[in-house]
Amino acid sequence: MKNLLYIIFVFTISTNLFSQEFQGKAYYQTKTTMNLGSWGSKMSEQQKNAMKDRMKGYLEKTFILTFSKSESMYKEEERLDAPGSGGSGMGAMFMSAGSGNPEMYKNIKEKIYLQENEFFGKKFLVNDKLPEFEWKMSGEQKQIGQYMCFKAVGTRNNNNFSWESLRGQRNEKSKDSTNSDEKISDVEINKKAEKLKEIVVDAKIETIIAWYTPQIPISNGPEQSFGLPGLILELNTKNTTMLCTKIILNPAKKDEIIRPTKGDVVNKKEYNDMVQFKMQEMRDNRGRGNGRRRF
Repeated sequence: MKNLLYIIFVFTISTNLFSQEFQGKAYYQTKTTMNLGSWGSKMSEQQKNAMKDRMKGYLEKTFILTFSKSESMYKEEERLDAPGSGGSGMGAMFMSAGSGNPEMYKNIKEKIYLQENEFFGKKFLVNDKLPEFEWKMSGEQKQIGQYMCFKAVGTRNNNNFSWESLRGQRNEKSKDSTNSDEKISDVEINKKAEKLKEIVVDAKIETIIAWYTPQIPISNGPEQSFGLPGLILELNTKNTTMLCTKIILNPAKKDEIIRPTKGDVVNKKEYNDMVQFKMQEMRDNRGRGNGRRRF
């Protein structure tokens, strides 16, 4: 109860100090753990470490959240990659397909987000609702930098793209085809397309732990997170930790937060379905070209 009263008091006082023209920047260091699954059991520790080193550029990134009271832009910090760090194989194929980390515009008041994605040379504007977070406040608190933060545990439906839905098709595909060099008829292609339409990233309930500070009374955070009485400075999902390492409030030079408008408008599910279809197609083509099926 004491913590709740303190949060309300700090939030009320802080809100009065923040004008409509207020702007800030939060820098988040993100780290994602790599799950090698059954494949990893066949690798030595040396091989696992070498793989993690090669994937470090994908697994460890810095993002910048530029925010006002109701709008924000979340984007990856530009950096000069070391020679040879571009990656190869599956990771490079995925990134070259345009499924990297495009800028994300959020409007907390309207509860929407927008992303301009370019996928195989075509531009799309992903326009969808922000996920509904169900937050439960905790009595725990800790200091992050100079800010007192409070813990909240939340749940949301996670409908992000996943390679698992494609991997799951491997056994089914091997049953459907006996000769990888055979030409596929138009009827078979149509059947394949219909099957892939059914391969959606099932919405799974995901548990998230957030640490927010009422000293910055902005209901915002990294990626799609929002809905707490203060800026989220740390966010922990199943595989990823996002930690705020620097905050700039009311910079002398303010960045304009521009609402994206370019590209064919699609929602997140429609965009995921397109990506999955193309990734499945690329995987099948690679399997035929090498005389064997692999991902």
